[in-house]
Amino acid sequence: MILNSMNGFTFTAGWIEVVMILLYFVLLISIGVYAYKQSTSNMDEYTLGGRSLGPWVTALSAGASDMSGWMLMGLPGDMYSVGLSSAWIGIGLTIGAYVNYWVVAPRLRVYSEVASNSITIPDFLENRFKDNNHILKIVAGLVIVIFFAVYTASGMVSGGKLAENAFNIPYHWGLIITAGIVVFYTFLGGYLAVSLTDLFQGVIMIIAIVLIPIVTWFYLTGNGVEPFVTIDQLGAAADIDYLSLVTGVSAVTILSNLAWGLGYFGQPHIIVRFMSIRTHKLLPAARRIGITWMVVGLIGVSLTGLLGLAFIEQTQHAIEDPETILILMSQVLFHPIIGGFFLAAILSAIMSTISSQLLVTSSSLVQDFYRLVRKKVINKETKTDKQLDKMYVAASRLSVILVSLVAIIIAWDDESVILDIVANAWAGFGAAFGPAILLALHWRGMNRNGAVAAIVTGAATVIIWIIADGFGTGLYEIIPGFILALIAGVVVSKIATPTDEKEAAMKAEFDETERILKN
Repeated sequence: MILNSMNGFTFTAGWIEVVMILLYFVLLISIGVYAYKQSTSNMDEYTLGGRSLGPWVTALSAGASDMSGWMLMGLPGDMYSVGLSSAWIGIGLTIGAYVNYWVVAPRLRVYSEVASNSITIPDFLENRFKDNNHILKIVAGLVIVIFFAVYTASGMVSGGKLAENAFNIPYHWGLIITAGIVVFYTFLGGYLAVSLTDLFQGVIMIIAIVLIPIVTWFYLTGNGVEPFVTIDQLGAAADIDYLSLVTGVSAVTILSNLAWGLGYFGQPHIIVRFMSIRTHKLLPAARRIGITWMVVGLIGVSLTGLLGLAFIEQTQHAIEDPETILILMSQVLFHPIIGGFFLAAILSAIMSTISSQLLVTSSSLVQDFYRLVRKKVINKETKTDKQLDKMYVAASRLSVILVSLVAIIIAWDDESVILDIVANAWAGFGAAFGPAILLALHWRGMNRNGAVAAIVTGAATVIIWIIADGFGTGLYEIIPGFILALIAGVVVSKIATPTDEKEAAMKAEFDETERILKN
């Protein structure tokens, strides 16, 4: 039996919860072994699952990869702290995800295959713009490695907080355990393992997200508490309107929260899911599944954060870290078996995103750097295609370990705030890759120099904006980053035109993509 004091409240995480978590770990490892046996012998299979996945796996994998620990910990914590105004983030994300399925998903699935069967985002950009000098691939790869190291760290922080608050395991050991399990199944099974675990994890997450606010509501009303009346009274006492979307919220805050939706167009670990589906014709089904899952999930965690206010008032539990509100409620209100299941759901959210990020980053390191470095050596050696595939897959597996070590170092500070880390990385990817991807998919006139300009401008603007603390504006860094990157991509593309031969080849592939999409 493990006794744990969570911010002034003591609850028991007994052997049942521990067994549930261990069973969950065994299942994840088993999936990794299964995927390993199915075949991960070449980079296409290890990185994209052989482009063979269906709509359910694609949709829930994209959703689970997106809605990480920040969804079950960061967003409820923010809702608990400031109220319904946090819902603008969810609204922005839902709109962004829906538009992403329309304007990016089908074209990227088709175009990435037309453009020399590209298997990573930097691969696609290089092949799309016939960049024989590899400048674009190197720039894109650097951005991926830098921002994903930060993004992956947010998942590690979630794992550390969960271990500390639920099982009284020291924060740093929680980081290591979380990383160890994810690295193991990602190391073995690659994309197939990540996608299958994401499917399972997405189901677990949605069950927890739906049940917790429903049970909390009946618990409160059964004890004579009117939840929204109580929340309104608490807000009046704290001079916060918890139940209003707009009261006391500035236009800049609303705009910044809505702008989270811009990030979807440039998240490599999400849009790569579109590249792995069996055919672009399955994407409408994936869209319906994915958006439904997302809307239900965001409503559930938002209600959890709000009802947490009334719950804490009723039960008089002390809670110092708002990002642990869902953990506390899940352990107090449910039988240990269900409580253990919900702890597994939180782990699901954390691990699904970490695994996707590790895979994309390791793939980028190998595809965008290692292959370029090894190219001269390989040209002097006699190696079969099978030998090369084995070498690259082995390098990808090693990269998974290296990236996870860097993320652990970044996450070592136990005072880290999950939502803040995610916000920075989300903005970095959204501003760097979003405009470049949109222009590459929809504009014939886009070229390599324009893509490089867009990526560099977007990434640099976000970094400068963060360092300068928004120049006192309070504006989310993705907004200036996205706008300036879009302008840079268009202007530089018009100034620096490619050779006639390259332009003809690019237009031919663009037209081929259009033809396939129309059939």
